[in-house]
Amino acid sequence: MAAQNGRDLLIKLDLTGDGQFETVAGLRATRVSFNAETVDVTSMASSGGWRELLGGAGVRSAAISGSGVFRDAATDERARQIFFDGECPDFQVIVPDFGRVQGAFQITALEYAGSHDGEASYELSLASAGALSFVPL
Repeated sequence: MAAQNGRDLLIKLDLTGDGQFETVAGLRATRVSFNAETVDVTSMASSGGWRELLGGAGVRSAAISGSGVFRDAATDERARQIFFDGECPDFQVIVPDFGRVQGAFQITALEYAGSHDGEASYELSLASAGALSFVPL
């Protein structure tokens, strides 16, 4: 795979619950991570003393973080509402030449910052809140 442009990694949000996704704010940096906990079933009878893991078990999760500038008041307002109401709406994460991950996420952190000679910026962290689907691109 050839090198990809970082701005092509997008976080999209279903703003109204109608299944139409819009890009969240003006992201400048984005990170997506997938995690799977392991279930250790090692016992005294394990071959050669090697650790054994139970396949298909454990908790899977995804985390998303991004930073940038809000593009309009509606996007900013909706992100704040989701955070303060503890909602878990559907988000999409578009990873270029990889695929689209979609499912419920909760905003776990929302931070605002700014300097006297620059624009206001934000940082956003999300945690998966249910099963995710993946569609290859």
